[in-house]
Amino acid sequence: MSPTILIIEDEAAQLRSLRLALETQSYTVLEASTGRQGLEVAALQGPDLILLDLGLPDFDGLEVLNQLRVWSQTPVIILSIQAHERGKIATLDAGADDYLTKPFSIPELLARIRVALRHFVWQREQQAAVSVLVWGDLRIDRGTQRVTRSGKLIKLTRTEQHLLDLLARHAGKVLTHTQILNAVWGRDYTEDVHYLQVYISRLRHKLETVPSQPELILTESGIGYRLNWEPA
Repeated sequence: MSPTILIIEDEAAQLRSLRLALETQSYTVLEASTGRQGLEVAALQGPDLILLDLGLPDFDGLEVLNQLRVWSQTPVIILSIQAHERGKIATLDAGADDYLTKPFSIPELLARIRVALRHFVWQREQQAAVSVLVWGDLRIDRGTQRVTRSGKLIKLTRTEQHLLDLLARHAGKVLTHTQILNAVWGRDYTEDVHYLQVYISRLRHKLETVPSQPELILTESGIGYRLNWEPA
């Protein structure tokens, strides 16, 4: 069966455009024009992914996301006219999987949807299994906490291992500075971005072919980091 995508969007023209683009790609489409309706449809229909506009008529899309994350881990891609970093960070911290600023291209949206669906399915399947990520000659085994390149062990400190495991667990997804600092070092360190930058630099020197031109651990400027890996 084709994946089902719920669009929570109050602009009729935007809604029609999105529906047409998605149905052309054989997705099943559900619609909601308010936050309240969107939450009801999500609960009753169980979509595989949600496209969520932040500017809804009844309440802010961020509140919809907060309520949704109480009971669901369905992938959510935010659609918004807000381009500033603070807005992106707030939604990613609240549990969004991705963020697109309007106007955006349909091919980019479709690509983001495919990536989000692949990651969600992969993570769900791997919850009860040992997860191994292979990136070129680099192998990250989360089960044994071993990292090797061409079969040779790369020694990581305990903190470096914890940081890499967090990025690997959410491979392909942007993690904000706050999310990473809270998960690895605790709530007392959520403002210490420089501390995180130091450890990211250390990881890059151990894992990247050219640390000054990272291809594995990517920087999302002003927001956080993303492990550049996609499940096969």
